[in-house]
Amino acid sequence: MPSVTIAPSTASADPIIHRKTIMSLNIAVVMDPIERINIKKDSTIAMLWAAAASGHHLWYMEQPDLFVRDGDAFGDMAPLHVFESTEKWFEKGGRETRKLADMDVILMRKDPPFDMNFIYTTYILEKAEADGVVVVNKPQSLRDCNEKFFATLFPHCMVPTLISGDMKKLRAFVHEQQDAIVKPLDGMGGSGIFRLTAGGPNIGAVLETLTGNGNHPAMAQRYIPEITDGDKRILMIDGEPIPYTLARIPQGDEVRGNLAAGGIGEPRLLTPKDRWLAQQVGPELKKRGLIFVGLDVIGEYITEINVTSPTCIREIDAQYGYGIAERLMQVLERKVATRA
Repeated sequence: MPSVTIAPSTASADPIIHRKTIMSLNIAVVMDPIERINIKKDSTIAMLWAAAASGHHLWYMEQPDLFVRDGDAFGDMAPLHVFESTEKWFEKGGRETRKLADMDVILMRKDPPFDMNFIYTTYILEKAEADGVVVVNKPQSLRDCNEKFFATLFPHCMVPTLISGDMKKLRAFVHEQQDAIVKPLDGMGGSGIFRLTAGGPNIGAVLETLTGNGNHPAMAQRYIPEITDGDKRILMIDGEPIPYTLARIPQGDEVRGNLAAGGIGEPRLLTPKDRWLAQQVGPELKKRGLIFVGLDVIGEYITEINVTSPTCIREIDAQYGYGIAERLMQVLERKVATRA
């Protein structure tokens, strides 16, 4: 396999220092355009830095670069060099068409929306998985585990929740709970989230919008007042929680703590209840091949389980220096070493 080294940058970027590993892997990433990422916050670049520091060879792809020809999965991929610099954080080599089976690991880090194109991509990645490639996360589980719906497998960890496209049922749920959050099943970054109260204005208009006039389901959950203390992100690696969380605290009269919606992140230690919630979910994540996952927790309740492209590595590591991406790489190295 060709060697891809970490070269000094012409923009005074510091190259990643290699950590010696027993084996050097080919690690490919499928992501949004790397030149557009927020270099100060992006979790995917943290994974790539950790992989490069371990001496692994990096390959870069975007979603349209994947294809199937005569039953085999391929990618138009470029060797990738990464640097810890806010001025120049990557260099791409010339693109090559290679079988995905040539890779040891593929990181599927394409952000939502979770649309049909995303599903088609999982079909291609599933072919690579069948050839022995470790795909993060498992393609079938990316399809099966809608981030809102998946949480309902753990009702003992949730507040009262209704998923329905029936506006009468949703309206009755809001009146029953008196105070509720409603949101689309395919939203991201806090988009489309509304707080509704019994007897409040615009309930009908909001429910019509979220359900497409009753044509598709939405989620309703009892409002959790502890949101004022933060919507916590608990990162899970191979079914185990890291010991820290990022509490994303809403600002002003906002009910959304998402960083994309203006929330402020505050790293914290996990509480005993946080650990208990992680223990409830962890075995199922491991069984489904969901290696890197983010639990969203408000107060003492899980609200969502993020499997597509979880974030918050950088914010937590900036406070605690835990090395989340480095620990993820160690898990992937073990999985490659023990694969059948």
